[in-house]
Amino acid sequence: MNPSPDPAHVAEMTELRSAALHWLSETDAVRKAAGVKTLAERWRDGALDIDPGLQLTPKHPIPGRPARPELVSPLSVSHRSMRTIDGRAAMIHALAHIEFNAINLALDAVWRFPGMPQAYYTDWLKVAAEEALHFSLLADHLVLLGYAYGHFPAHNSLWDMAEKTAGDVLARMALVPRTMEARGLDASPPVRAKLAQAGDLAAAAILDIILRDEIGHVAIGNHWFGWLCTSRELEPLATYAALAQQYRAPALRGPFNMEARKAAGFSEAELRALRT
Repeated sequence: MNPSPDPAHVAEMTELRSAALHWLSETDAVRKAAGVKTLAERWRDGALDIDPGLQLTPKHPIPGRPARPELVSPLSVSHRSMRTIDGRAAMIHALAHIEFNAINLALDAVWRFPGMPQAYYTDWLKVAAEEALHFSLLADHLVLLGYAYGHFPAHNSLWDMAEKTAGDVLARMALVPRTMEARGLDASPPVRAKLAQAGDLAAAAILDIILRDEIGHVAIGNHWFGWLCTSRELEPLATYAALAQQYRAPALRGPFNMEARKAAGFSEAELRALRT
């Protein structure tokens, strides 16, 4: 007779927030990306329930990550010339690592914060699935260049901010999608131009997909930051400034992709402040 399934594991696979925590704990990058894609499909098909009030505790270290890449200080990550295959591969690897972290960030937003509207969880699951696609596209392209995810060292600053804001969904929305990920809107066009100039048009096309989707991801962060400010009766601009100071968020430095930031829902007042 086959043993009865573990009730906790069954719950992980049938309740959305528990399933998000399950895949956040997954250490294999390829399995994680595939699992998140399937999870999003099952949610769209109505095969999962959701309990917004469920209090969850991780049973395994989070985020689950493979043994490689080696994590080092951002200052220790060397910059290489894009004119060489090795240099382009290092850049693609850095982007793949960002997208891997972004999968984890979106899954963390789903499981960690109870009591939000169902649309919040749907939004962040969509983000997780798109980040998984981005990671897969970059990892596959890396293989075509003769490398694999994990070959180069990487830094962990994106997840560091997730840990700092683990206690408050308002701080998370303010400082991860609206700050850390919004920096990607600014950085993407010049990186894309360098890859195209180096002749890697396939990589440039992947960055076009990523920028398109990341505008939507930052817009989701802006939406829920605004929703939370309204529900807590807080003024958004002053609240953001206070949170950025409290959590020591990185200072915003240009040049800024104003068109992308406007499309992502930043207010005219915020865009005006960036111009000054």
